[in-house]
Amino acid sequence: MRRRRDAGRSLLVPYVTAGISADWTDYLHAYADAGADAIEVGLPFSDPMLDGATIQEASHRALSSGTTTAGVLARLAGTPVAVPLAVMTYANIVFRHGAATFCDRLAQAGVAGLIVPDVPYDEVDELSTVATAAGVELVLLASPVTAPTRLRRIAERSRGFVYGVTVMGTTGERTGLSDSARALGTTLRGHGSRPVLLGFGISSPGQAALAAGSADGVVVASSLMREVLAGRGPREVAGTVAALRAGLDAG
Repeated sequence: MRRRRDAGRSLLVPYVTAGISADWTDYLHAYADAGADAIEVGLPFSDPMLDGATIQEASHRALSSGTTTAGVLARLAGTPVAVPLAVMTYANIVFRHGAATFCDRLAQAGVAGLIVPDVPYDEVDELSTVATAAGVELVLLASPVTAPTRLRRIAERSRGFVYGVTVMGTTGERTGLSDSARALGTTLRGHGSRPVLLGFGISSPGQAALAAGSADGVVVASSLMREVLAGRGPREVAGTVAALRAGLDAG
């Protein structure tokens, strides 16, 4: 991702909830073919505190169909994808398995990155250590209200990329991008060499291009899962990813 950013490319990371459909791994290939630079894979969880209504519904659908962490990792291990995969999950799942065991299983499944939004920066030492040992990049999050000194530490310690949260709240589609979100992207970019991606609420090519003006790229989740929940297949949703790609390239 850093090489692509350094070559002048705005980075695009679309999301899929693992198990949302029987063919959910087909979305990974479709996203990659449509121009994704990496893909975020959400492990369904019964209490997704940072996820809005759309991702909650996607998680509920996946869990209702019998999706398990072990099953997801087995599917990923048998599904080579042309771009890096980052798993997004919650601390309960990570530490229930044991952080070291969980990170080892991610690596064995071919997962390159890990996002655990409910582990605070002050408590990330153990997870960071075992993730690094397993060869998994632990991505840290920062928000518009994070203190300046803490922003610097997060940017320096995050691996893979830095995840800038555009709003204080849950995920979900929004109509615009705040000035504070753009300021966050600019500030984080000044604190290190890792790519800075903005997420939470970015849902259109225009918003993606606007966000990329002050960051290195975007994460897009809820708008894509809304389409999947509505029955749109991998090729159809890949059309939306391609439009986001075009918006970033034009911006």
